[in-house]
Amino acid sequence: DLVTGVQTCALPIYGLAVKKSGSADDVATLMHGEPAAIARALSQAVEHGLAHDADGKYVVTPAGRDWLDYLYPQLCASHRAAAGFGEAYDRFEGINRQLLALMTRWQTMDVAGASVPNDHTDEAYDARVIDELDALHERALPILSAFVDFEARLAVYPQLLDDAYDRVLDGEIDYMSGVKVLSYHTVWFEMHEDLLRLSGRVREP
Repeated sequence: DLVTGVQTCALPIYGLAVKKSGSADDVATLMHGEPAAIARALSQAVEHGLAHDADGKYVVTPAGRDWLDYLYPQLCASHRAAAGFGEAYDRFEGINRQLLALMTRWQTMDVAGASVPNDHTDEAYDARVIDELDALHERALPILSAFVDFEARLAVYPQLLDDAYDRVLDGEIDYMSGVKVLSYHTVWFEMHEDLLRLSGRVREP
């Protein structure tokens, strides 16, 4: 388990690097940690120059990124050595490419041969994209379960994706790709970042 035997700040700083920016509660949600403990660890990280606190929103400093780069081979050694984890990641990448294409179709529409922003007034168009998400979501879940077998805390991602998807079905369409909520796209992006760091892969262009 990534948590076991690691310095107090490592997991919170790791989670902050995945999120890019966030509060202690944000990091606690993503890392499935206890909020007060995460807050204390982030405060310690600030004291040691590993993170910066901007009114309760934390970001990793360059020194913090260097520290993580040094730790990754230790933190993620078991995942990088496991053939099953790499195989699951390869399957995930296929779904990931389809999800990115789906989000492009959600955010834009083809009108007279030109790509224009989707203003979401065409309910039939949006419904078709949401139906595509339903099929993709069902295909993704078994792959995500395979990751959870290697790292229990990764179970938070299917939970957050389920919640975002349910909200989309309830008509809260910001939960498809909105940047101010834990939308499906936001959670997926953070999950991908987490898996990249665990596996030692780089994001495809």
